[in-house]
Amino acid sequence: MSDSTQPPAAWSRPGGAWGSGTVTAPGVPPLVPPPPTPPEPPRVAGPERRRRQMLIFGGIAGAILAVGLVVILIIGLSSEGDAFGSAADAPADLRPPLAQMCPAPTVAPSADPTGRPSAPPPAVPGERTTDPDAGISYKRYGAPWVPWDTTWRAGTLEVPYRVGQHFVTEQYSAGSYHASILSAAVPAADNDAVTVDLKCVGRQVAADVRAEYYPQPNTVEPLRDEMTTLGGRPAWVSEFRLHFQAAGLTATDELSAVAVIDVGKTTAAVLYVSIPGTHKQFDYVIDDVLKSVRPI
Repeated sequence: MSDSTQPPAAWSRPGGAWGSGTVTAPGVPPLVPPPPTPPEPPRVAGPERRRRQMLIFGGIAGAILAVGLVVILIIGLSSEGDAFGSAADAPADLRPPLAQMCPAPTVAPSADPTGRPSAPPPAVPGERTTDPDAGISYKRYGAPWVPWDTTWRAGTLEVPYRVGQHFVTEQYSAGSYHASILSAAVPAADNDAVTVDLKCVGRQVAADVRAEYYPQPNTVEPLRDEMTTLGGRPAWVSEFRLHFQAAGLTATDELSAVAVIDVGKTTAAVLYVSIPGTHKQFDYVIDDVLKSVRPI
């Protein structure tokens, strides 16, 4: 090391004749200081970053939920409150009205404890009315009875009476009044079942007769309501006398019977007989024609 000292050089003395300054020369650009470096953004701590991410995810989930609720509301309003009604509705019951009201019994109806129809009685001599749709035939009567030549669908059940006999007993303000012996076939069993609840079907048909075929109001006098056999086939018979009043109608009562017969098909045979009170001499026809019924 050296302990000698030297005086400072003249060019570095401030304010002197040789003071320092910016050096310029032709063709040399002046020196420009570089731009300051921007400060780095502060780093976000781990918990703060996670909180911001959760807020973003929560916002997205909330938006999706809001859209879903709006869609469900629109569907609900457009389907009158049942958005999935077409899928949730129970299948329509397409069974005939009597099959809906009277489900088939588990045991075949018959007076025979074994469930087998009894043997048909001997054929009845004389002329007969045959109803192939109903599957029965029965006694035909002479004058004043004449063949029935139309289809009559009266009542809620609309039993289609196409075969039988009748005669006009009087004319009044509402039209013609008749005595009648009419038959029809009515769907009364489920699908391909051939067992019919005769008691239920018989009472339903009889109630329909009283409510729809006669002046209202009326009162009923029951005479017979029982399980029996007609022509060896199980049957339900309802017999009754109705009392009524109607403007211009002379008859004020009528003896009627409804028989529903199991003919071994999905349809049951119906035989309807009516005798107005003005012609009581024909009351015997009800029991007589019922006894003459035979399956075909």
